[in-house]
Amino acid sequence: MSTSYWLDRTKKIGKKNYDVIVVGAGISGLSTVYWLNQEDPNLKIALVEKQRVGFGASGRNAGFITCGSVEHFNRMISKHGKQEAIEIWKFAETNLQLLKEHIIQDQGNQIEFRERGCYSLASQDSEFTELKKVAQIMNELGIATETYESERLQKCVGANNFVGGIKYLADAETNPIALLNLLQKKIKCDLYEQTEAYHYEATPDGTRVLKTDAGDFEASMIVFSLNGYSPAMHNYFSDKIYPTRAQILMMEPVAAFMDGPCYANFYLDYFRQMPDGSLLIGGFRQLAKETEVGYSDHTTELIQNALHGFVTTHLPQYKDKKVSHRWGGIMGFSRDGQPLIGSLPEDNQIFFNGGYTGHGMGLAFNTTKSLVDGIFGREVPLWLSARRFN
Repeated sequence: MSTSYWLDRTKKIGKKNYDVIVVGAGISGLSTVYWLNQEDPNLKIALVEKQRVGFGASGRNAGFITCGSVEHFNRMISKHGKQEAIEIWKFAETNLQLLKEHIIQDQGNQIEFRERGCYSLASQDSEFTELKKVAQIMNELGIATETYESERLQKCVGANNFVGGIKYLADAETNPIALLNLLQKKIKCDLYEQTEAYHYEATPDGTRVLKTDAGDFEASMIVFSLNGYSPAMHNYFSDKIYPTRAQILMMEPVAAFMDGPCYANFYLDYFRQMPDGSLLIGGFRQLAKETEVGYSDHTTELIQNALHGFVTTHLPQYKDKKVSHRWGGIMGFSRDGQPLIGSLPEDNQIFFNGGYTGHGMGLAFNTTKSLVDGIFGREVPLWLSARRFN
């Protein structure tokens, strides 16, 4: 983070005093404020945002609220062991339940919230063989999953050239900005948009001063909820969270034919039919891993052509439709694929959350609850704590 001398408005604005300052007004920042409100409704909280609410990945994602992790469950077991893999999956299921209980409630129709499950599709027999093993393992552990042979899959999803797939029955989808707007209505804080934070300092009396281009903010603690932008704020994150670009395109609507969102190519590509019949499709980052990094959210011809080519091959219903939108967004990929929470080693009053690895909508609400648990002295899962990297 940085600010120009010419754009610095500090001298014109006095210092603002709060109990807590949260930096970043995406799903994780808003959620952090929500759980702090639940802990102590009298806390005076400032929410500081460089652009506007949801301008980062929270307003640029596909709207999937998926359970689990960035990897298939069998690979999670290989990486984490069975017990921790189950815990990670259940954590995501709890995230959705908490969202429904605390935020969505009876407002699902207003935010295009639908619980239709989510498919994982196989384009090759070897993929389908692995997916069927995944479904078997998960069903044995009581995680609701169904297997679809190619004919049944084609009827339900309307996608060609897939040999089969499985469906995670507990997943959901939403309009992410509508969800954030609903969440914003349920929190109590002072929101400062168009305010860029670029540094913090500790004072002799034990408070922390957040330096921004709109003046100084002082509080007893600061929470960074910056996800992919975390390394730009502090070098502690440079080897833990990596800014990674995702690209999406949308196509004009056709009549509804898809009964749930889908992943393909082992979670790397994803698509869903929107309530109005338009198509959202994203992915193909694997074609240019070396360049799909950093903080620029521009789109590239290579990946956009690949996304359109996927539609032509698998979703002929849209072959004569025009592309209505193209965009990119910056995700925060963590070193091991799981989110991280904690405080900075050199300052235990500077807290953080991030590293959602493309699954912020499905993890952030519960992750920030765990962060607030940790702030107030309650135990947090070891796999979620940033101390695992020590």
